[in-house]
Parts: sequence; C-alpha cells; structure tokens
Amino acid sequence: MNERRSSGIASSDPYVTALRLLARRELSSLQVRERLHRRLFPPDVIDKALARLQEEGALDDRRTAFAYARTAVKLQSRGRFRLIREIKALGVSTETAHEAVTAAYREISEEDVLERALARRLDGSVKNWKEAGRLQQALRRQGFSDEMILAALKRRGFGQGDTE
Repeated sequence: MNERRSSGIASSDPYVTALRLLARRELSSLQVRERLHRRLFPPDVIDKALARLQEEGALDDRRTAFAYARTAVKLQSRGRFRLIREIKALGVSTETAHEAVTAAYREISEEDVLERALARRLDGSVKNWKEAGRLQQALRRQGFSDEMILAALKRRGFGQGDTE
C-alpha cells in the first residue's frame, strides 16, 4: 500500500486536517483557522477543533511566535520591528510578539544580525551616499532602526572623510 496515500485523502474532520497541517510546521490559531476555512469547514466546527487542539497542546500561539522569531532571526536576518509586525500578523498578541522577539535576540545580538544582513548586500566598504541610502532603505525594510543602521554603516567606513 502507498504510504503517501493518507496525506492525499481529504479528511472530513477539521481536527484531523488541522493535525496534518501542524505535523508539517508550527502554525498559529489564525493560520489554522484560515486554512480550515479555505477547505470549507463550518465556523462552529472549526472553533471546536481549535479548542480541542489548544487543550491538547498541539496548537499554541506562544510556541509558534517563539519558533517563528528564532527562525526569522537566525535564517532571514530580520530586525526587531519587522519581526514584531510579522508575528502580530500571525494573529499573536502584541505582548507575546515582543516576548518572542526579545527571547530570540537573547540568543544572538541584533547588531550581529544586522551585520550579517549588511554583509549580504555589501562587499567591502560603503562607496558613496547613493549606496548608503540604498543600504539604509533595504535594512529598514528588514526591520532595523535607523540608529543601528547608521552605526553599522559607520563601522564599514561610511562618513569618515566624506563631504556631507
């Protein structure tokens, strides 16, 4: 019998469908709700399935926020501001989003993450104002503060001996 068969069969039970979704990756309650809704499950049945998943510990927004923050900091070089925005967009509370980001940045400093993001975009030092502006905009979109970006650019030699 084909081992992948069970994953290809659409379940009529939203609980089972949600478990399959959660087996692949951490998802927030909002993400699971949206995915079940797309599969045309009735809202009251979705609510019951989510409540059961939360009771059993299979669905935990706090755990999802912390996992998302760790991954985004380590692999995607996200800055604090963007990371909080993204976690809140998952349907997680502002307080939990801040806690998750703070915990992620306890493991690695935000300055180190910024330096890694800058190194991906820059070979050597900053050559001119135009390049500095381009880098600042890119790093701002990554979620870093202007103060941190400017300090990192100065460490790379920008502003030393330039005419302003």
